[in-house]
Amino acid sequence: MFERFTNEARAVVVRAQEESRALEHGHIGTEHLLLAMLDYTAGIAFAVLSQAGVEREQVRREVKKHLAPPLGPADAEALKTIGIDLDAVLDRIKESFGKDALRQTPPPARRGWLRRRRRTGGRIPFTPRAKKVLELSLRESIRLKHKYIGTEHILLGFIREGGGLGALILAERGVDLERLRTAVLTALGKAA
Repeated sequence: MFERFTNEARAVVVRAQEESRALEHGHIGTEHLLLAMLDYTAGIAFAVLSQAGVEREQVRREVKKHLAPPLGPADAEALKTIGIDLDAVLDRIKESFGKDALRQTPPPARRGWLRRRRRTGGRIPFTPRAKKVLELSLRESIRLKHKYIGTEHILLGFIREGGGLGALILAERGVDLERLRTAVLTALGKAA
């Protein structure tokens, strides 16, 4: 399937992995795909999301908020009052178990055509929803009778999947996914 991806679409997948690493997440989810599509090099997907008022830094803040560690500053203060230094505890955990010990683990992979047989080196696994977005991008491309998969198809797949953290963040920002879909199709009409 990836052979059908345009250079821009491949760059979105690579940027999603980079976003996951930068946020220190152990998975690539729909939220990382959304962040990757919010790069100006993401073509039609970027243009449509920008026109809808979606901004990369705001989405990044929302992702961090939703995937924040279970203990926050208020918890650290409460623990400090009873003599426990949360930062010291977290540092000790990382020292004893490795820097990734507190990383959130992705949901277990389902069997399917995007499933990796084994984890290798620096690869970060896709969540089932992110895999579904990529699968749906292929279906959207076929439905539109295109011989390629572009960023617009990834965005259409993202919208069609509609249930991941990325879609939740858009909904919280008041973005209507059906209107976004119409905007993508309109942009495709103008691009043709």
